[in-house]
Amino acid sequence: MAENETSNQIIEGRKTFFIAPDDSLLPEKYLEDFMARGYEAYIISDDRYCPLKVKIDIIIKTFRDSILFFYIDSVVEGIEWANYILDLQAKNDGNILIGVLYSKRADSEEKKQLERYYLYDVGIQCGCIGLEFQRTKNFALIDKVMFANQACGRRQNVRAICDSSSKVVFEIENMQYTGRVLDVSLSHFSATFEYPLDVTPGYKIKNMLVSINGLHFSTDALVIMSRSYSNSSMYVFVYLTPDNRQGLESDTRAKVLQKTYQMISDKVKNLLWAKFDAARKIIIKH
Repeated sequence: MAENETSNQIIEGRKTFFIAPDDSLLPEKYLEDFMARGYEAYIISDDRYCPLKVKIDIIIKTFRDSILFFYIDSVVEGIEWANYILDLQAKNDGNILIGVLYSKRADSEEKKQLERYYLYDVGIQCGCIGLEFQRTKNFALIDKVMFANQACGRRQNVRAICDSSSKVVFEIENMQYTGRVLDVSLSHFSATFEYPLDVTPGYKIKNMLVSINGLHFSTDALVIMSRSYSNSSMYVFVYLTPDNRQGLESDTRAKVLQKTYQMISDKVKNLLWAKFDAARKIIIKH
């Protein structure tokens, strides 16, 4: 875990959980692509280690600002989805965001009955989506639903907290500066410096060498803000391409996306695993 990073920092921000999906319709590799769209998403599988109902209860208690999409065609021991989701909605007094995924039905009447039940009788808020058998279409389907339900929360980009070895090095008028990178996203990063930089918002810096959790890349950037930060000065930089467009070059962007996805998802998975493990031990004792 990054220095000074707390469980609260890991928990904060809206997260989407896909419960027991069919990997052939919603593959795990989509999760990284969702992060590129500003959505922090995870797959929760059914396994023998910890009962799925227990996992879901832990997620609801831990991540208060979350969306749960249940794949109702998944066969899970001890769960009858129609009643379970109804009870879950009632138990939480409609305060959790629930969506339903299912394999597209050939029978239009069956589709209408499903939608009528979950949308009107149960009252779920995040839609009832029939997944296509051609999974390439499902990314766009789910992307639209996540956008409609504001799955990004109040964030435009998902931000990863960096470890204490992450840094940025650059020159301004032949003077070298080194800062510690605090966090990174696909649009910007922030860093602290021992002394204030002689720059103002709008200042462009070329050839910044950035190192985040072992990934090294170079980029131009624009200073967009600064403020005092724990006896140092913090600056926020927006990436610039060589032709002065905001963002990273495509190959660098792909590497930064992969790294930030790994950094963020590993911490959430580790936190959940610890809670699942603790719950499992309690179940075994009883």
